[in-house]
Amino acid sequence: ELLLPQAHEDAEALESVMPHEKPRAYVQRVTALKLEAALQRLKRQGLEQAPVLCSDTTVALGTTILGKPENAEHAKAMLRQLSGKTHRVLTAVSIGTARKQCHALSISQVRFDELTKHDIDRYVASQEPMGKAGAYAIQHTAFHPVERLDGCYTNVVGLPLCTVLAMLAEFGTNLPNETEIRVHDSTADMRYLVVPMRPAGSEGMSEQQLAALVTRDSMIGVSLPKSPPKH
Repeated sequence: ELLLPQAHEDAEALESVMPHEKPRAYVQRVTALKLEAALQRLKRQGLEQAPVLCSDTTVALGTTILGKPENAEHAKAMLRQLSGKTHRVLTAVSIGTARKQCHALSISQVRFDELTKHDIDRYVASQEPMGKAGAYAIQHTAFHPVERLDGCYTNVVGLPLCTVLAMLAEFGTNLPNETEIRVHDSTADMRYLVVPMRPAGSEGMSEQQLAALVTRDSMIGVSLPKSPPKH
């Protein structure tokens, strides 16, 4: 939590797609920026130097990047796009210190079954697609859209473990073969909302003005709300 984006940082801006940007370039750029920002926070806060791991996952249908859905209708549209087709899941991983960085990219091919309107409506109603690239989670227990997977399963979950273990070894961290690694996505089991603390200096602001300070990430507890503009 110490390396989460602070109130003055626009964490969501990092995930904005550049004009004509291809999926591979996009996910690698975003991950490198995440690592750079995290290393700056580490230095700024005077914390003990240690390798920092950052990753980002995106879904691509051809050259079209399918990020996180903006709302339920957007999620349904994404799932209709993926229905009966093969898409790519790309996860870029970056590990670094102030002196050394290591970057990798894992790509899996995923083919969806033909999805019915009922399948899509029921899944979107669960709220599970929200916050997920491509509007789905392969590990969801009640939604099984995948007909075929070629590549790393944990890459599709969001972190390719084999790749990560090899990268950690470059920084002197070697896990024994008998080490058990569990991949768990808490949002597949529960939904929660974080009510952020009122930003300093926001006294007297209207409800609409306050809403402009609260980002999606601050509502799920992975960053702080924005600070009010200074006059």
